[in-house]
Amino acid sequence: MSDSKTVAQAEIENQIGELQKGDQPVDIDVAETQEWLSSLDYVLKSKGADRVQFLIEQLRDRAAEEGIQCAEDTITPYVNTIPAKDQPAFPGNRDLERRLKSIVRWNAMAMVVRANKRPGGVGGHISTFASSATLYEVAFNHFFKGRGEDGYSGDSIYFQGHASPGMYSRAFLEGRINEQNLENFRRELEGGGGLSSYPHPWLMPNFWEYPTVSMGLGPIMAIYQARFNEYLNDRGIKNTKGQKVWAFLGDGECDEPETLGAIGLAARERLDNLIFVVNCNLQRLDGPVRGNGKIIQELEGIFRGAGWNVIKVIWGDDWDELLAKDVTGLLAKRMNEVVDGQYQKYVGMPGSYIREHFFGKYPELLKLVENYSDEKLEKLNRGGHDPEKVYAAYKAAMDSDNGRPNVILAKTIKGYGLGEAGEGRNIAHNQKKMNEQELLEFRTRFGIPISDEEVGTAPFYKPPANSAELTYMKERRETLGGSVPSRPTEHPKLEVPSLDTFQKLIDRLGNGKNCSTTFAVVQMLIALCRDKQIGKFMVPIVPDESRTFGMEGMFKQFGIYAHAGQLYEPIDSAITFSYKEAQDGQILEEGITECGSMSSFNAAGTAYSCHGVNMIPFYIYYSMFGFQRVGDSIWAAADMRAKGFLVGGTAGRTSLNGEGLQHQDGHSLLNAIAFPTVRAYDPAFAYEVIVIIQEGLKRMFQEGEECIYYITAENDAYDHPSMPEDCAEGIVKGMYKFRSRDVKSAKARVQLFGSGAILNSALRAQEILADDYGIASDVWSVTSYTQLRREAATCERWNMLHPTETPKKSYLEETLEGVEGPFISASDYVKALGEQLTPWIPGDYYCLGTDGMGRSETREALRRHFEVDAESITLATLSRLAKADVFTAKDVANAIKDLGYDAEKTNPYFA
Repeated sequence: MSDSKTVAQAEIENQIGELQKGDQPVDIDVAETQEWLSSLDYVLKSKGADRVQFLIEQLRDRAAEEGIQCAEDTITPYVNTIPAKDQPAFPGNRDLERRLKSIVRWNAMAMVVRANKRPGGVGGHISTFASSATLYEVAFNHFFKGRGEDGYSGDSIYFQGHASPGMYSRAFLEGRINEQNLENFRRELEGGGGLSSYPHPWLMPNFWEYPTVSMGLGPIMAIYQARFNEYLNDRGIKNTKGQKVWAFLGDGECDEPETLGAIGLAARERLDNLIFVVNCNLQRLDGPVRGNGKIIQELEGIFRGAGWNVIKVIWGDDWDELLAKDVTGLLAKRMNEVVDGQYQKYVGMPGSYIREHFFGKYPELLKLVENYSDEKLEKLNRGGHDPEKVYAAYKAAMDSDNGRPNVILAKTIKGYGLGEAGEGRNIAHNQKKMNEQELLEFRTRFGIPISDEEVGTAPFYKPPANSAELTYMKERRETLGGSVPSRPTEHPKLEVPSLDTFQKLIDRLGNGKNCSTTFAVVQMLIALCRDKQIGKFMVPIVPDESRTFGMEGMFKQFGIYAHAGQLYEPIDSAITFSYKEAQDGQILEEGITECGSMSSFNAAGTAYSCHGVNMIPFYIYYSMFGFQRVGDSIWAAADMRAKGFLVGGTAGRTSLNGEGLQHQDGHSLLNAIAFPTVRAYDPAFAYEVIVIIQEGLKRMFQEGEECIYYITAENDAYDHPSMPEDCAEGIVKGMYKFRSRDVKSAKARVQLFGSGAILNSALRAQEILADDYGIASDVWSVTSYTQLRREAATCERWNMLHPTETPKKSYLEETLEGVEGPFISASDYVKALGEQLTPWIPGDYYCLGTDGMGRSETREALRRHFEVDAESITLATLSRLAKADVFTAKDVANAIKDLGYDAEKTNPYFA
């Protein structure tokens, strides 16, 4: 008895590598069971599958009426969804496509191996593309729709990020990138141009469209992209019916909440323009995805339960003959018994082990393969590596017309073709080096015409331009509308309204109008949606908080988008602000999902490059749940060059009273600093809001700048003044002088910086300083510390690198030139926000902010607690003047008493 046979028998006896079995029902009447099955076979042959399905549903319903709980049908046997007899004929040239795929495989592998032979070891992934090459090549040759003649009619494809070497390899064969680019994979600063590690439109703007690493973001963005395509179509903005959305992802990636978190929406909205392709290579980074289970079956249950069409591609054509011969059903039973961890073991075991362990459990199965050699058993292929099986699955998904999204679960081997270097092994994901023998084996297995002498250097290989392979590749892509991925770098522009257009709104919200900046934002949004010039392109997005932000008046005016329209009469239909859904509704009211809402923002914000239409997303949300909660999605938006407005409503640590710690935002503006394309503002008054939004419209959609405007909006209502003259430039650049207070024979003059709702604290402090302490002051509205800092740092850098030229001066430096200090800054955000300006302030500079944990209280109490109220600003000013010997320490101590301040109160940072 061989060692493998001994091991196999021992494992079978102990049920190692098999699913744990529960209580199995016993057939107490075999003859009766056979009668039922025969009846089903008769109906299937005579009246078809629909009739069978109907009868089964009737039986299930009757059983439920009698209180009998039937087994769930969300999981089907562990075999291909499409039987061999129902496979369509493969339309392509199998031989040419196999050769092309082999060349693409080789160059993808060589790219990573060469990169890691050079000093620095920049990394890279071989195994993901090795497992998914067939999944991609079939799609490239027969399904992916390119952009076409108009440049905006193609499919949206979310490529699996770790498979990027395969996409580069194919682009190399197409002549879109050159050998130097491949040589510089993951070395983007090298001469001749390099290639980014993963799909990054920011780094490769004419190539990639969608960033898909970080894990989980690709799938959820694809879902909302598919929904946004329907939104464009339903609103009559663009016919998107011919465009599919593809998302390629790994089975391990499905553990990310974002991956599966929105699949219910895809089914609910009937997104039959969406196709998920899950590369089920059964392995994540460190080991099996479900070593003790079956990930394909698990995912089938999840997707079927959510209402998707599920197409399983598990077994290649080598298994068709065996399944056809198996009249007992034991082969399908055995396929279902084995767990994924054991399937991975089979990849690296000899045929004798597979024979004894897999087939040997049942004598009938051993007889099935008695004429199969061990070598043939080793080569029994998985469905994801069989082009005909993959083609059949894709075609079924493309042809599906039942209104359901489609998911293809394709079983593959991670590191397929890498042999001992990593095929099916736990190390596969991190494999990036191969020795000469392994390269020789790879070359021979895939028939790459490279000599033994050359193979050790892993040279790139490209057939002649007129070769049958490249001619076929180019013809297929031309037929399908051009190369993918592809992104245009020149886009249509949109004429936007001038600031004068909104003068009536500025006047209406000024002159002492009592309101919040959130109210001002919503009024501007309504005005934009009504605008004849750009109104139809506005995309208001909100995560189930419309009434919180005072947007309920927009429901009837513009409607909430629902692909199916409104199928009910709302309970509040008789009132002015009633809820209204409509197929052509304009508002995307997403429910309680910031990540989903941000995905809609990304889809709308890239419509200019995807669809050739400048849509203007306006996403308003609780600011605490923006950069902090979905910063990864915002980073993806920046990467994919999205344009639009993010509005952090109920912003500020002390503006949102009552709600408490989890809702009070004192740091989103600090977080926003890290996002290079985000321009962050904290306006205090309605006219500032309007100026910033109009400037953003002009910059992004009229001038084509690829950036995002983030605007904080508080719910603190106070009187808003009229717009001063000549302040628009300062609002946009980051600061302007709002009000001065002179004092006769003043002891000193100070500069008070305020922003958002805390500007009012600065204004009150100005009065206290003048009336009680004889101090003159200027109050500045600082709308953006970050914009001021960025421009000042840019000038500083330029000056450093151009020492012989006339130095540049930033707006901040020019504005404060000759201005007396000290300078006191106060905001509703952490002190670090204001401290950005320290190097460029021409004098003593001190920042107040809301460092620490929020809590439920009134605004007045919160501002005293965090030390950003008028009295705190006053004390900070007196303290800095005491340091300059304008006041004495005793003067400051007396002021603490006079202002009713508790000098022993706990530091709010630690409270």
